[in-house]
Amino acid sequence: MTAIPQTAPPPAMNLFERFLTVWVGLCIVVGVALGHFLPGLFANVAAAEIAKVNLPVAALVWLMIVPMLLKIDFAALGAVKEHWRGVAVTLFINWGVKPFSMALLGALFIGHLFAGLLPPDQIDSYIAGLILLAAAPCTAMVFVWSNLCDGEPHYTLSQVALNDLIMVFAFAPLVGLLLGISAITVPWDTLVLSVVLYIVVPVVVAQTLRRVLLSRGGPAALAATLHRMQPVSLLALLATLVLLFGFQGRAILDQPLVIGLLAVPIIIQVYLNAGLAYWLSRRFGVAWCVAAPAALIGASNFFELSVAAAISLFGLNSGAALATVVGVLVEVPVMLSVVHLVKATRPWYERKTV
Repeated sequence: MTAIPQTAPPPAMNLFERFLTVWVGLCIVVGVALGHFLPGLFANVAAAEIAKVNLPVAALVWLMIVPMLLKIDFAALGAVKEHWRGVAVTLFINWGVKPFSMALLGALFIGHLFAGLLPPDQIDSYIAGLILLAAAPCTAMVFVWSNLCDGEPHYTLSQVALNDLIMVFAFAPLVGLLLGISAITVPWDTLVLSVVLYIVVPVVVAQTLRRVLLSRGGPAALAATLHRMQPVSLLALLATLVLLFGFQGRAILDQPLVIGLLAVPIIIQVYLNAGLAYWLSRRFGVAWCVAAPAALIGASNFFELSVAAAISLFGLNSGAALATVVGVLVEVPVMLSVVHLVKATRPWYERKTV
């Protein structure tokens, strides 16, 4: 996954980015197959945990996230004022609409409309997983989405940095509030531990390493390190997908109807929030090069964190973990369709002077 430097034009997509859907699809197939035919192996991997935090998943998430966070200059927050309307729209969608709309959609579809088709003892857990999925704005894949739609790089960097900063403080209280409203017991110690492990620690490590590299070798040293670490990050992403789908291999094969039903509110939520962010951006006169990534950032989810939090809170074989994995399943193809939509509607977006 390629971030866009502040001072350089968007780089050409590499092989991974161009065939992203293919690689994800292969990981899904391999993970599900391995989980089905080698359940004992994945059971042993699932048992490697401390305080309900799975260590192999944690290691892979760190390997995946740290290189991405290393690309982010938190000094980019100073550029927020240049695109304040686009930032305001995305913040409103990410923190004022998306988590609450998902809670409502989850309650409507999973708690009521589809309740008779789902295991009764897992309904609350499914809803919790959907809430976890929506409560964390994406901080990694948005670089790919922005690159694909020629988004404004300064906006993308500043928005991601701002979301990361807010998430450190807001994720746990927001999830706790929404899970509490859903009448689900919240293990606060595990939730806070997840935030520390999957946000605070990677941010601190990445920013410390970034400062050391810049102080010793300047931008060239940072660029060289990022180039060396990129394969590690990509392999960690693919391995994480294989592992997550391996954990849920039997559940996916045994419950295809459940997978399809869980995908419904997720897909609706993506298009709802992307469309709302895109429309609001046009309404408030935001340039298309900012509105396009704003729609994508507003709709995408930090699935790495949501899956990890679901596993930590409810267990590897829980409905919550399955719901977040379904989010991974639909994230790439649905977001690629949003990229296509914002690019196809650019003439309409720019036709009217707001």
